[in-house]
Amino acid sequence: MKTRWDYTELAETYSLRPRYADAAVDRIVALPDRPRPSVADLGAGTGHLTLDLAARGCLVDAVEPNAAMASIGRRRTAHLGEVRWFTGTGEETGLATGAYDLVTYGSSFNTMDREAALREAARLVGPRGHIACVWNHRDLSDPLQTEIECLIRSRIPEYDYGSRREDQAPVIDASGLFGPAEPVSAQVWHRVRPKDWIAAWRSHGTLRRQAGPLFDELVDGIQGLVEASEQSPVLVPYLTVGWVAPRREAT
Repeated sequence: MKTRWDYTELAETYSLRPRYADAAVDRIVALPDRPRPSVADLGAGTGHLTLDLAARGCLVDAVEPNAAMASIGRRRTAHLGEVRWFTGTGEETGLATGAYDLVTYGSSFNTMDREAALREAARLVGPRGHIACVWNHRDLSDPLQTEIECLIRSRIPEYDYGSRREDQAPVIDASGLFGPAEPVSAQVWHRVRPKDWIAAWRSHGTLRRQAGPLFDELVDGIQGLVEASEQSPVLVPYLTVGWVAPRREAT
């Protein structure tokens, strides 16, 4: 399925990205206040959040438009009977109306028409349902991350992380469908081999789109900074940042 954000070339290295913080996922899974909640994980990618949800007993229907990403996600979750995969988008999932306790977006809400995605989420959840959107943000105050950020901005002065680093509460609350939105935040340390972390940078869609022909040069520069740091493994501080919100009562 063709979408505006095409991750086909990035799929193989996407699963090298950090996991979401356990504390953040625990809070999300507790939202429905029932055992084994039914979850629609939209823009599921290679199954990063999907795996965490299923590990906590959720019954997960994962929706992903990109065949390469979904293929990896199916492979990663093949041992889990609690996960089913579907082709669709966050705006048009093809899933059943009112069948879910929770709709989740793991680093995907920003890739969608958020207003349309919220309308679809409202269709999917029951009257006591919830939504949750999360991202992992590198802690840019870490010395190595500061160096990397300076390198990127030396070549792309107007580099912009886009809506993934914006406050999502205004969009969620303005929908009239969910709210009030509450923030979720928890730190996670990503312990990773240098070569795997560099490989993960090659799946960085935001950097690739804005760097254009400079992308390979920038990733090579990041590799040089990592090697100069002499960290092995590399310890990367991330903050899992997100928002959760209940379905508003119909008026």
